[in-house]
Amino acid sequence: MTESRSTLPGQRRSSGVEVPLPADDPELFALDLDGLARRWSSAAARSPIGAEAMAGADRRAQALGVPGMRLMEHAGTAVAAAARALAAERGRLGSGPVLVLAGPGNNGGDGFVAARRLAALDLPVVVALVATEARPRTPDAARNWDRLDPLAAVTRLHAAVPRDVAILGHGVERAAVIIDALLGTGVRGALREPIRSAVELIRAARGRGVPVVSVDTPTAVDLTSGEPSDPVVEADVTVTFHRPKLGLATRRGAALAGRVLVAPIGIPPEADRG
Repeated sequence: MTESRSTLPGQRRSSGVEVPLPADDPELFALDLDGLARRWSSAAARSPIGAEAMAGADRRAQALGVPGMRLMEHAGTAVAAAARALAAERGRLGSGPVLVLAGPGNNGGDGFVAARRLAALDLPVVVALVATEARPRTPDAARNWDRLDPLAAVTRLHAAVPRDVAILGHGVERAAVIIDALLGTGVRGALREPIRSAVELIRAARGRGVPVVSVDTPTAVDLTSGEPSDPVVEADVTVTFHRPKLGLATRRGAALAGRVLVAPIGIPPEADRG
């Protein structure tokens, strides 16, 4: 399917000027966090939804002909822009690699896209697939994992057990920023390994001054209720998609999410109608 303005709308500013979606926005990586918030202000002004409603909107968008790979491309590009802006704000851009900790699902796929986009800026990136399986579970995530293979700026690793995660932690304080792309929706109860160890690594790194960007929600924070599992990621910035999320507006959710940016990813309005 070819992308068109009618099926993959951007957002309109109050001036009526349409803002491109993240993957099509040539100015995105020149913006700081405030600039990104202004860029995506129309998405942030939409009414909030929970995890189930967001999953439904995603499914309906694809049923309407919006490719999942395009949704993932916009989401991951938005995360990359926020990670670059946060690292620059903290004076860490270029001080060390960006560390992407990615789970086996589509949340991880967004992280793989972010890694590719950051590598295109000549930033070194270390990407770890944190999963017992050797490949991502979903087709879109697997394709974006494979697209990292030929990139000289990207180091791909597989962290299948806690010991692998512990090795990643050696020197983690030198990372410019960590992208938490471990888990999005669907967390129930205590986290399992190796995800649990990866969350502990993020918590330790943040305690040593490394800023954290979470994809859609901090890992282990429920997007509907805002209630955390144990352990849980505390983010400096969370990039969520399409609409604000109910869970990130609760007292506990907001405290763990940090600054929340709501990025448009091309879900058409009719996909919101269940």
